[in-house]
Amino acid sequence: MANCCEDKSCEIDAMRDSHRRVLWIVLAINAVMYFVEGSAGLIAHSISLLADALDMLGDALVYGFSLFALARSARRQTVAVLVKGGFMLAFGLGVLGTAAYKAFHPVMPGIETMGVVGMLALIANLACFFLLYRSRGHNLNMSSSWLCSRNDLIANVGVLLAASSIYLLASRWPDIIVGALISGVFLSSALNVLRQSLQALRAPVSSR
Repeated sequence: MANCCEDKSCEIDAMRDSHRRVLWIVLAINAVMYFVEGSAGLIAHSISLLADALDMLGDALVYGFSLFALARSARRQTVAVLVKGGFMLAFGLGVLGTAAYKAFHPVMPGIETMGVVGMLALIANLACFFLLYRSRGHNLNMSSSWLCSRNDLIANVGVLLAASSIYLLASRWPDIIVGALISGVFLSSALNVLRQSLQALRAPVSSR
């Protein structure tokens, strides 16, 4: 009689358990950093820190949906990815709106707080990136989760560049520009995830 490893069910279960552990870890990291960066962004009046904090919250929700999708059918996983894409789109638009608001309500951000918290967020997101890297090609669910982590690194580098530019130029505009650029990354990724999930939903059942 064939055992579970011969029909690949053992391998699939092991991969699913591995995905679950990784997703719980990165969810916890993002949830903690949301509160850290959000508080720091309010104290420092930094749009880029607030944008990155919203990204952390969005990612925590994204990883939660990914955990929900792990034990579901391929179609339900695709629907979960579609919902994740919707969250990414909403947060991207939210960050863009906040950047526009800050452009007309000038406040000089606190660069020391931006630098310290931005570096802490970069370290946290590097950990998430490498945790998700090995699983990125397993399915659309894990691929979209890794994409969120990659975007986080881009946003973190942007925060640090904004802090440096504010110090050198004595201007609030680098913070606003970086916030707008972060929203652009969100929107681009969201549209990409939505496009892929919609294509998967439209595909014949036999191909999924």
